[in-house]
Amino acid sequence: MAKLFDAAAGFGVTFAAMFRKPVTEEYPEHKQPTAPRYHGRHQLNRYADGLEKCIGCELCAWACPADAIFVGGADNTEEQRFSPGERYGSVYQINYLRCIGCGLCIEACPTRALTMTNEYEIADDNRSDLIFDKDDLLAPLLAGMQPPPHAMAEGATDEDYYRGSVAAATPKDREVRSDS
Repeated sequence: MAKLFDAAAGFGVTFAAMFRKPVTEEYPEHKQPTAPRYHGRHQLNRYADGLEKCIGCELCAWACPADAIFVGGADNTEEQRFSPGERYGSVYQINYLRCIGCGLCIEACPTRALTMTNEYEIADDNRSDLIFDKDDLLAPLLAGMQPPPHAMAEGATDEDYYRGSVAAATPKDREVRSDS
């Protein structure tokens, strides 16, 4: 008797759903906003003067359970400085065919160089286009930033950068950098 009641209840749900108006999402014409802490596409951040935050330590690659990140570090020189400190990430790739969006790479980054944006539209019809290189991941240059390579801000140390006390490049810094 109980099985007969269960079957009737199931048919009742099906019968009621047949007459409901279907819910249709009108994506991509009407995009729904994502949650503020949504894990979307990754971004490599910069300091206020334009130097890159990535120091090429490869901790994000080691933390990735899907093995989706490849980092190749290189040494900074005074003529070619891409980040404060001794090293920078010369090669940085994220394979979005493997990435599971867990955010462990973000937690592992000691300089907050890697964060995740709210951008979720990364589908493509070509597999090779889903491997993002450093150029695809770097944050855009904002007003007051100089494209690397360039020297650290005058009088600033590595600690000043890591503490966040370095402001945007001053006009004097820009003149010095354009001469070299």
